[in-house]
Amino acid sequence: MEYYSLNQYLRDTFGCKVYKIAIDGGFTCPNRDGTLDTRGCIFCSGAGSGDFAQNRTETIAMQIAKGKERVARKIKDGKYIAYFQAFTNTYAPVSRLRELYEEAMAQEDIVALSIATRPDCLSTEVIELLAECNRKMPVWVELGLQTIHENTARYIRRGCELSVYDDAIRRLQMAGLSVIVHVILGLPGESRNDMLATVDYVGKSGASGIKLQLLHVIRGTDLEKEYQQGKFQVMELEEYVQLVADCIALLPENMVIHRMTGDGDKRTLVAPMWSADKKRVLNRLNQVIRERDRKMENEIWLWN
Repeated sequence: MEYYSLNQYLRDTFGCKVYKIAIDGGFTCPNRDGTLDTRGCIFCSGAGSGDFAQNRTETIAMQIAKGKERVARKIKDGKYIAYFQAFTNTYAPVSRLRELYEEAMAQEDIVALSIATRPDCLSTEVIELLAECNRKMPVWVELGLQTIHENTARYIRRGCELSVYDDAIRRLQMAGLSVIVHVILGLPGESRNDMLATVDYVGKSGASGIKLQLLHVIRGTDLEKEYQQGKFQVMELEEYVQLVADCIALLPENMVIHRMTGDGDKRTLVAPMWSADKKRVLNRLNQVIRERDRKMENEIWLWN
């Protein structure tokens, strides 16, 4: 059950340490500007899931420079990925997108772009631009799917059906682009089997990578109101790590695991508070995975 970690993939691909710099391109979202809704997804923070991104009032070049400064002590002789993280990063005229992407690619030591977006914000022209950029350096398209279950999708106000995701990933693959899919584990109303079904679907959909994200309740979101009213419970640490291990076992061996948990902003995190200790969570995850590997090896030995 060994998994292909993002860190290993980056070393295999670029031959050195590579660090993601989260930047804010000044975008909005059809779930916020009135096209679909004005409230955003039920779990989404006021920063559009870009709580760790740089200041949107600064140029892309300035944001990348500041991002490098923040990790200067952690990375030496390494490279960087420009991660357009906040809100929907293909939701603008193609001319504006080209300007922003090209500015990011022009910065020293940037070796790839990662573009977080929605499946319903990928017009033919946008995909053509992403493919054009991909000919200059690797481009990852990060799609916010979260769940395959339509009842949950309506509850979280995703705003698009599963068929839109299927069409988006097909067109992105045809254009030669790598796709990373975001899945949230612990969404209200979903059973363990529901979550495993989503992960299995993503594994078979043709995506090259996946982000497994624990549901965070963030202050000021509509999800927080539901939580404070006692309408659902968040997952416990042991429940979560066992689920993630089950998820990984379902995925293709060559699928890159970009994330196994998440780091909600401690200043606004409401629940689960155990998730704020990311080191503890990752240590326990890796411990469970190693234990399962040893068990499988012993079972194989007994059968032989």
